[in-house]
Amino acid sequence: MRIPLIAGLLLAIACAPGAAQEWPTRPIRFIVPFTPGTGQDIIARTIGPKLTERLGQPVVIENRPGASGNIGTEAVAKAAPDGYTIMVTASPVVFNPLIYQGLPWDPFRDLAPVANLTDGYLALVVGNGVPASNVKEFVALLKARPGKLSYSSPGVGTPQHLTGELFKVATGTFMLHVPYRGSAGAVTDVIGGAVEAMFMPVHTALPQVRQGRLKVLGLAYDKRVAAAPDVPTIQEAGGPRDVNASVWYAVFTAGKTPPDIVNKLAATLRDIVRQPDVADTLNKQGLTVNYMNPQELTAMMRRETERWAKIVKEKGLKGE
Repeated sequence: MRIPLIAGLLLAIACAPGAAQEWPTRPIRFIVPFTPGTGQDIIARTIGPKLTERLGQPVVIENRPGASGNIGTEAVAKAAPDGYTIMVTASPVVFNPLIYQGLPWDPFRDLAPVANLTDGYLALVVGNGVPASNVKEFVALLKARPGKLSYSSPGVGTPQHLTGELFKVATGTFMLHVPYRGSAGAVTDVIGGAVEAMFMPVHTALPQVRQGRLKVLGLAYDKRVAAAPDVPTIQEAGGPRDVNASVWYAVFTAGKTPPDIVNKLAATLRDIVRQPDVADTLNKQGLTVNYMNPQELTAMMRRETERWAKIVKEKGLKGE
């Protein structure tokens, strides 16, 4: 009977605040569950070196893309709850459990929310061959050609996909969803005319628009943003007012990680994203710093889950 008692005491000591305050004492694995060049990857590579400086341990960035972020997320959900495996991801962390049946992880059970860092924005773009110069004309085109037009996304369950479905519900129109494995093909086929439209991150869309390869019709947000001050909102461009679908980017670690480790990491991230050089780098990528602590992030995730569950149910969305 003494051995289990000793083991229990050792476990309690290891999880005590004093032990957690020593974290970290070895390298940290920073997982990005999407491909290089995505918003998540940009954030990780911007703040990763800063974390190394602040925490005194190497922060190793690892891209683990696939299945709309599910592969990398599962790796974090199944990691030891010790703060040495963290992840930066986006809204799909609450979308995917609504769409994919039987996922081996739950965002509220198996992940520990650490901090929301930034918000990004999606713009509705169309190819040059689409006879519409604003959202009002595009909606009219959809209604005149029911079922004839399509929109692309980097995959089922991505913000681009869900925003497209939200737009369809808000406008009472239909577009065929064409999912790709990543952003490159999705963007290329809108430019080439194989697909008519896409909800594209602002920082990706604007260079294509400036080069005359795409037309931007409106921003899926309730106000104009500093990253694209000349782009009207969807409502301003003649569309409905309730297509508000900003993309939030947040850091998580494994569920059941001691709260003092989570709070230390959250405070470190808060200080990093508020540094002028970091904020400036993120702003140039179309991202706006919007820090939330663990409790605020958890509350926002619950609101987002409730909101998007209605869209998923109404449209009957399912992942494969």
